[in-house]
Amino acid sequence: PADTITRRFRYDVALVAALKDLEEDIMDGLRENRMEDSACTSGFNVMIKECCDGMGDVSEKHGGGPAVPEKAVRFSFTVMSVSVLAEGEEKEVTIFTEPKPNSELSCKPLCLMFVDESDHEMLTAVLGPIVAERNAMKESRLILSIGGLPRSFRFHFRGTGYDEKMVREMEGLEASGSTYICTLCDSSRAEASQNMVLHSITRNHEENLERYEIWRTNPFSESADELRDRVKGVSAKPFMETQPTLDALHCDIGNATEFYKIFQDEIGEVYKKGNPSREERRSWRAALDKQLRKKMKLKPVMRMNGNYARRLMTMEAVEVVCDLVPSEERREALRELMR
Repeated sequence: PADTITRRFRYDVALVAALKDLEEDIMDGLRENRMEDSACTSGFNVMIKECCDGMGDVSEKHGGGPAVPEKAVRFSFTVMSVSVLAEGEEKEVTIFTEPKPNSELSCKPLCLMFVDESDHEMLTAVLGPIVAERNAMKESRLILSIGGLPRSFRFHFRGTGYDEKMVREMEGLEASGSTYICTLCDSSRAEASQNMVLHSITRNHEENLERYEIWRTNPFSESADELRDRVKGVSAKPFMETQPTLDALHCDIGNATEFYKIFQDEIGEVYKKGNPSREERRSWRAALDKQLRKKMKLKPVMRMNGNYARRLMTMEAVEVVCDLVPSEERREALRELMR
């Protein structure tokens, strides 16, 4: 039965609870911006970040509970900011911004389900009601008592907390091994290898829905390959809108790639030299790789990956690198940079 495998709050109820938790912060924000309390009863806008991710294996090791899938998925949201457009004003004023938007403390669980995130049918069935509630709230206003006065809130949802696998799942794209390697644009593997730089974000939810209809109806009576090329890998119905954005993994990879270069430059004191030769750079890199392998058991990788990136972006790694940096002043600067 459904309630065996899923536990959830109604979306509007959860948002009310989250806003009531922020009541003091909202009132403080109004006071700090010298806004007349009674003049600000409408025009509140709330930005919500949505996240959904698989939680991996949650099987009972030796229990006799109900037979449920051994994987779980959690859907959650974070109130990122609250802004208000006071009556007679032209400019919106932000009265609350979440200071730690990536902390688990600000991330409110909305739905926990015993579902394998790869099971598309089950996932869509369980998340369907959430999508319906979310769509209803996009169009309506919530009136809630904050600071003793009823105030009107509008919600703006941004689905940015998804990894690539979940984005592909929700937007109806083929799985990660697909020729269409990007969830942001239509580039294929071959095209991307020719052009590594000049890309722009072109995919969006509406277009994916249109492409699914083309895939489903095949209006031009094309062959399977031609049709697939026309829809650029959209082969299932997109059921939840996601915001095209950089996910946490690629953010980590981007940061770590930059730090890996900085570490090499600091080991070789590039700020003194100006234009080092290729051999010099190679020797700095070899020294860095050797040190990381010896002290942190981090093997060099051909291409930066998530696990390597997360290990490299730690204070432990900085301390290990500092052993090779000659100047104490530069060491301190590196530590400060990582803090």
